Amino acid sequence: MSTTTSAEGIVSQQFVVPYSFTVAFTRDVFSSLNPLLVNTLAQREPQRRHKVFVVLDAHVQQAWPQMQERIAQYFSAHAHALHLVAAPLMVPGGEIAKNDPQVLKTLLDAFAQAHLDRQSFVVMIGGGAVLDVAGYAAAITHRGLRVVRLPTTVLGQNDSGVGVKNGVNAYGAKNFWGTFAPPFAVINDFDLLARLPARERIAGYAEAIKVALIRDVTFFHWLESNAPALAAGDPEPLAQLVRRAAELHLRHIATAGDPFEQGSARPLDFGHWSAHKLESLTHHELRHGEAVALGMLLDTRYSVLCGQLTEAAFDRVAHLIAAVGLPTWHPALGQTTAQGQLAVLAGLEEFREHLGGELTVTLLTALGRGEETHTIEAALVEQAIVDVRRWHENHTVTDTKRSSFPPAI
Repeated sequence: MSTTTSAEGIVSQQFVVPYSFTVAFTRDVFSSLNPLLVNTLAQREPQRRHKVFVVLDAHVQQAWPQMQERIAQYFSAHAHALHLVAAPLMVPGGEIAKNDPQVLKTLLDAFAQAHLDRQSFVVMIGGGAVLDVAGYAAAITHRGLRVVRLPTTVLGQNDSGVGVKNGVNAYGAKNFWGTFAPPFAVINDFDLLARLPARERIAGYAEAIKVALIRDVTFFHWLESNAPALAAGDPEPLAQLVRRAAELHLRHIATAGDPFEQGSARPLDFGHWSAHKLESLTHHELRHGEAVALGMLLDTRYSVLCGQLTEAAFDRVAHLIAAVGLPTWHPALGQTTAQGQLAVLAGLEEFREHLGGELTVTLLTALGRGEETHTIEAALVEQAIVDVRRWHENHTVTDTKRSSFPPAI
């Protein structure tokens, strides 16, 4: 920490706050024989009995009917170190958790009634939306409770669950309310992915493809080689995908120099400017990962049209997206307003506003390498959409699991 005073009498205060958290990978986290959770909660103060509140995604409880019972048994087995202050609070899963203000209020009311303090833990078990809203509630309670995330989706384990952001949707905008609040720890239990519906599992692959495209061409090659196994849901390739994508996301957060996004550069949001708009245009019929897949196709094609990327590279990206079972087209991409303009183009201004300043969009210059631009031409976006639709119509989708997507795809 340092304080300096200029000749004009202006005092400049500078200090650095270190952040650290662990991301662990395991199986069967609530087995009484698995010490990972209790060791994680007690790692800084091993002599203390820790107060813990559990938030549980209703979708997880539906997929794992014994979940609440197993949680209770785990805390009972480790009662010397952990105190479960209330029965797990079940909240709706999916985007409704971030859209319904009542979910946030329910969480805040429960935290208050449980008399949680700044040393209390909130263990949140669920998909990305539940982690977002519960993380936001924890961040604004006593200016920050200790959060341990147990993501239960591919998307949560390889991307959103290991990041430092949380928030809820408001005023028609995604994550309008939110904070940067690093978790105390993240635990990725691969077994929790076993009962995901195929559509939810496949949607999570989009963020892995994204980080491979902008950061790691070797990972992209691995995804190409393992696409059939990933489409089929083979557990070992799935675990490898989660681990590698999580490592790449964590590396970016730690080394990019702007973890709290004070600038406008958002390379990890490759494909997202249109994805966010597609989600709202389809009233969230499209899952986030599905919309990101379409957004990546759009921005990859745009990269070709502006001379930064080869046709062959675009073809490989499109083939990979299709091969793992993600959509390569949705009518919302071509939807127009009453004035005849492409509706998705409004996503550019919304994205610029979300960035808080200058529009910054990541395009590709090669597989594994992204480059920022501050200008997007509407005419090229229109042509890119035409080209993406043409590619989709000219290629036969062979993955039968695609039948689980909406008929429009």
